[in-house]
Amino acid sequence: MIFLTLIASLLIAAVSIYQFRKEAREYHQDRLERKEVAITEHINYVLQTTTYPLTTENIPLIFKEKIFELADIHTMEINFFDLRGNLLISSKPVFKVDKDKPKINPSTLKIIQSSLEKRYIEFTNIESRTFRSSFSYLKDTKFKPLGILNLPYEEKREFYDNDVQNFLIRFGQVYIIMFLISIILSYFLSSYITKSLKIISDRLEETQLNHLNEKIVIEDGSKEINLLIKSYNNMVDKLEESATVLAQSEREQAWREMAKQVAHEIKNPLTPMRLTVQSFQRKFDPNNPDITKKLDDYTKTILQQIDTMSSVASAFSNFATMPAQQNETLNVVHIVKMALEIFNEDYIQFSALEDEIIAKLDRTQLIRVITNLVKNATQSIPEEQEHKVIFVKVFRENNQVKIAVKDNGKGISPQNTVRIFEPKFTTKSSGMGLGLAIIKNIIENYHGTITFESEPGKGTEFLVSFPITK
Repeated sequence: MIFLTLIASLLIAAVSIYQFRKEAREYHQDRLERKEVAITEHINYVLQTTTYPLTTENIPLIFKEKIFELADIHTMEINFFDLRGNLLISSKPVFKVDKDKPKINPSTLKIIQSSLEKRYIEFTNIESRTFRSSFSYLKDTKFKPLGILNLPYEEKREFYDNDVQNFLIRFGQVYIIMFLISIILSYFLSSYITKSLKIISDRLEETQLNHLNEKIVIEDGSKEINLLIKSYNNMVDKLEESATVLAQSEREQAWREMAKQVAHEIKNPLTPMRLTVQSFQRKFDPNNPDITKKLDDYTKTILQQIDTMSSVASAFSNFATMPAQQNETLNVVHIVKMALEIFNEDYIQFSALEDEIIAKLDRTQLIRVITNLVKNATQSIPEEQEHKVIFVKVFRENNQVKIAVKDNGKGISPQNTVRIFEPKFTTKSSGMGLGLAIIKNIIENYHGTITFESEPGKGTEFLVSFPITK
């Protein structure tokens, strides 16, 4: 809009200046013609009333005194030339008598002689001043040419320049006002347009597949903005449909994976149970004196496999539905220290900066977090390693209780760091890979965090943070 205003203003100024110049030329042309008509009529009157014979040679005598009177009356310079272009008499006060007397240019003289009206206007520029020189035949009463009348006319530009200057001043004032108005209108118009675009941009940034996305409602938007909003709202509808289908697909996939895992873990103890039953059936002899001992071994084997299957079912049950939190106000330092008492490893070391850090947590779940982390730490240290150390530290920081479990085991490889809390992921030959996933779920239920730092070959440190709430 500012650009259009600027271009329009420049065009208006250019057209106006051109119009002023055109009107000025027409004004001077008309003025010269009026002067020429008036002077010609006056000259004809002099010729009709003179006592001198009407000849070319008598023109200086006829207009000897009258020429100055005519020049004063009409405020014009008047020159008389003979038919060959030589000056006869002029209203100029002084002329030098020499051989450089003014003469009509031969080319101009030919144009005058060849024209039908016997009249010609010549334009000349002298020192940045524009002159119009009118040449016309002077005739007697019988229309016989006597000479050539020359009326030099200077186009005075002061009036024209003043008009142009005044116009440009007024136009400049109006243009500045228009320019300011256009800037203000451009600002509000662009704000109005970009406001709608900003709303759409913000909504696009907030759009996520796993969230309920709000539609955009703008009542006074332009046609293009409304089309864009309509496209966005249609995309939101399709996104919700896709999210629903994806969620259903993910749930089905998760159940399939869980079913495969459960089937695999339950199938593992079923195979030795089957082999044990088949072996016992083949070798069963009621008369064998060791039958009681064999029956006892058989029973123990079956019960051991049943316990394994029960632990598998319990692990998956705990992962699927965590037990309700039984929060109580407890001393975290005391609970952590008590949880470490079940471990027989003498290389487990405990330290606390304070004897008492009170927080509101579930005792059982806190013990579960500690035992799981310490158990993983002990399993990460190779049996053949000579120097084994596990540090368990409890301290307070920024209204949070923090528990650090650090070992000097084999560490976690870089490719496994992103999957360490993933369910079913494990680097051990035994276990189902649910321990860290379960305790991460416990910690996050308390709005806490669990992080770790590991260096392959040197060990790992897990850091658990719980907010202190009383």
